[in-house]
Amino acid sequence: MSTYVIGDLQGCQPKLSELLDRIRAVCPSPKFIFVGDLVNRGPRSLATLREVKALGDTANMVLGNHDLHLLAVAHGIRKQHPSDTLGDILQAPDRDELLDWLRRQPMALFENGHLLVHAGVLPQWSAEQTMSLAREVENVLRGADWIGFLRQMYGNEPARWDDRLEGADRLRCVVNALTRIRFCTTDGTMDLAASKGVETALPGYLPWFDVPGRKTEEVTVVFGHWSTLGLTLRPNLISLDTGCLWGGKLTAVCLEDRSVIQVDCPQYQRPGSI
Repeated sequence: MSTYVIGDLQGCQPKLSELLDRIRAVCPSPKFIFVGDLVNRGPRSLATLREVKALGDTANMVLGNHDLHLLAVAHGIRKQHPSDTLGDILQAPDRDELLDWLRRQPMALFENGHLLVHAGVLPQWSAEQTMSLAREVENVLRGADWIGFLRQMYGNEPARWDDRLEGADRLRCVVNALTRIRFCTTDGTMDLAASKGVETALPGYLPWFDVPGRKTEEVTVVFGHWSTLGLTLRPNLISLDTGCLWGGKLTAVCLEDRSVIQVDCPQYQRPGSI
């Protein structure tokens, strides 16, 4: 069975259906993994969530920042941004079922030597530590006080990991690394405000994957989140967000042979409009 990893959907359900059909045309029984941000800012967030959920055991995913944002908005913890497209989910008859399914999804996966996250990992984390820390967050999200956790999840501090971190600070730092990171320093201090291309890094900051000696160099890290980075294929790195939302492409990469399948996307949002 071939495994196809698919980049950020962000509510672009018609393109998801098209891409799945393209994949099935070359692979009759594929497995799918989505690297997060299933919803928001595209035109059909509800249909996207339903379609991915309906894939059942043939699909898996990791949570992205927009998926967590949906959970927070649904419980009155965050306000909707003017560019959000979450209203159809919030008003859906199966809203509670969908949200309960979403909060139980993993923060990270390890598949055939590939570490899959939404945004990235800190250079001090090995693949094993990344998975362990992801499980800490997952256990809280699946637990009785998951809404209380969402209330404490937001903020940019602490910006640097320390194994001694505890409680909300510890979980917040993990969530920010797995779902928001783009740039950090060699000691792992995150710049969580930066969102543009690699050339915009502040002095002393690097793309997280270019930090010398990062402890995940021996595995292949697969991620989305960074649309201005685009499709990047390195021996130990696969970047999958190719800007479907912005009129780019929706991309799938087969983990077994690195073959790429893409579909062209209309421009649902204009850069600078959000």
